[in-house]
Amino acid sequence: MKSVIIFDGVCNFCNSSVNFIMKRDPEAKFLFTANQNEAGQKILKEHNVDVLNISTFFLYENGKIYSKSTAALRVARQMSFPWNLLYGFIIIPAFIRDIIYDFIAKNRYNWFGKKESCRLPKPEERARFLS
Repeated sequence: MKSVIIFDGVCNFCNSSVNFIMKRDPEAKFLFTANQNEAGQKILKEHNVDVLNISTFFLYENGKIYSKSTAALRVARQMSFPWNLLYGFIIIPAFIRDIIYDFIAKNRYNWFGKKESCRLPKPEERARFLS
C-alpha cells in the first residue's frame, strides 16, 4: 500500500504543502486525505489519535502513523532531489524539531489563512486522494 499523508483540509499552508509534495513526487508514492474526511479519520482512529484535537499532519506508512516533524522528514526522504536531503535533520531529536513544528502549526491560520471547507482535488489529482 502507498503511504498516506493526512493533512488539515481547510489550512491554506497545508494545502500548499500537498501541492508542493505532489509536484515533487513524480512516482506518486503518496496518497492524500484530509483529517476532516472519513478516510483520514478512520486511519487516525485506528491508531488512537484524537480526531477532535488535531493540529498537525500525519504520515501513515507501513502500518505506522508518524506525526509532526518526523512525518514531514519521512515525506521529504521520499521526494525528489534536493528535497530528500532534508531527511538529514532526522538526527536532531524529535522534541527539539517539534518545538519549531509546533510554532508553525500554532500560527498557520494567522499567517496563511484557512478555507471554509476542505480542498477539492482537481480531476487529474483525484486518483491520489482518498475520499
